[in-house]
Order: sequence, then C-alpha cells, then structure tokens
Amino acid sequence: MLVQLEHVRKKYGSFTLELNMQIPEDRIIGLIGANGAGKSTTFKLMLGLIRPDQGSVEVFGRNAEDLGAEQKQEIGTVFSDSGFSEYLKVNQLIPVMKRFYPDFREEEFAERCEKFQIPRNKQIRDFSTGMKAKLNVLLALSHGSRLLLLDEPTAGLDVVAREEILDLLREYMEIPGRSIVVSSHISGDLEHFCDDLYMIHEGEIVLHEETDRILEEYGFLKVTEQEYEALDKEYLLRVRKEPFGYSCLTDQKHYYLENYPEIVVEKGSVDEVITMLVKGETL
Repeated sequence: MLVQLEHVRKKYGSFTLELNMQIPEDRIIGLIGANGAGKSTTFKLMLGLIRPDQGSVEVFGRNAEDLGAEQKQEIGTVFSDSGFSEYLKVNQLIPVMKRFYPDFREEEFAERCEKFQIPRNKQIRDFSTGMKAKLNVLLALSHGSRLLLLDEPTAGLDVVAREEILDLLREYMEIPGRSIVVSSHISGDLEHFCDDLYMIHEGEIVLHEETDRILEEYGFLKVTEQEYEALDKEYLLRVRKEPFGYSCLTDQKHYYLENYPEIVVEKGSVDEVITMLVKGETL
C-alpha cells in the first residue's frame, strides 16, 4: 500500500475533515469535491506538511511526517496555488531541480518540453494557463516518482490541453508500481481516467467506488408517486421529489431493471450521481 489514512481527523475552526483512505499500487485515484471540501488538506496530510489531530497517515509504509529526503523524492506534486517564481525561465529551473532531486532526468525533461511546445528561454509569467499546467506536470514526472499527488492539474484548461495532460499521466502509469491521486471539482474530467473515485463533501467521504461500477451499476429510477409507493426501497441511496413523482438513485440498477420492467431506469453520469448524493434525501 503506497498511502494509508486510518481514522484521520483534522479540525480547522468549524471545519472538520474525517478520512479513511487507501492508495494501492497501480491505481489512479480521483478525489472529487467542491472547493473547500478538504481535498488540498488531504494532500497536505499525505505529504506530512500538516499533522492529523487524530488517526494515522502512512506513505510507503512510514509515518508521513517521518519521510526522509529519499522517500520524498519518490513523490511528484502539482499544487494549483504553488510553484516556482514566474520571473524564472525553464532553463533556470533545471539546476534547481537537479539540486533537490538527484534522479532528475534532464534529457527526458528537455525532450518533453520540446514535444509539448514549452519554451525553455521564456519567463514563466509569459506562459499561457495551459503551458503553465503542462510545465508543472512535466516537472512532477521528471524525477522518477512512483506516487503523483496532483491538485486540480487541469483547472482552467481547454479540452485539448486537458487531454494532453491526461495522456502524459496515462504514459506515466505504464510502469508498474506507480499510482496517481488527482483532485478536481469537475468530476467529468476524471470519469474516464480514474480507477477509483473518492467524493468528499463538507469534510466527509460520501462515496468511494470503482469508476466502472458507478458507470455500470448506478442508475436513476424515474417513477410516479404510485410506482414509488410500490417500489422495494432497499437498494435506494437517495431520493428527490420531482414534478412527475420521484427520481431515485440506486447502486443496484440491474435489480430494478429485472424486477420492475415497467419503470424508467436511466444511466447516470458521475456528475449526476454525485449531485444526487449531495442534494438528494436519504430514506
């Protein structure tokens, strides 16, 4: 297990984050939630930058706070609110990276800069949003890391730039033993990229599921009031009153397809599932 958070609790004023999470090898884990839900705090806990008030955070089998320089070099990070001075040029970053990361792969980094049209003799402040995002990911991939922690790496990018970054990350995962934890407040960005999704809402994990299972087994029942009254509600997760009757979220779509062939059962996107989990009523 690359990362393990057990019974973690971190409190900031009136906000409390509570986590149980496991990051095994060879998985891409999506962390979804609105801004302020606790995603960045989760990353800081994994990096040992902050301590939990309760519980334990282990990375590579060691307490996150006790990671040495050698272990930290195996973690690549991208944070939306941090980075190098924008007055630097990319070529000026190379000696800095070599100093902090003995395994920095300068030739490979230079080749990728050329491939993704990142100018090396231009100040970073003159880069477009997409160029800055690609540079940050290239730097995280440049020093042999086996764990990537990426906080909103595709925020504000157009479709083409997003796909270029996701393709880079897919290539990174071709080597066994690696994993990625990537956050976004836009679940559609991660729907066809992640193996597992964790949904954080107001400091709590309200969903942990394999992405394929969400797409294949979760669904929405659209029923009249009469149909709702007659419905077996054991496998309903959330319900919302609608003008036509009720919309019901289930994680056992095929059960209702087989046993209630007369009702409407629709496939939902990850966004729709998450919206219902947050806004729908519990039974």
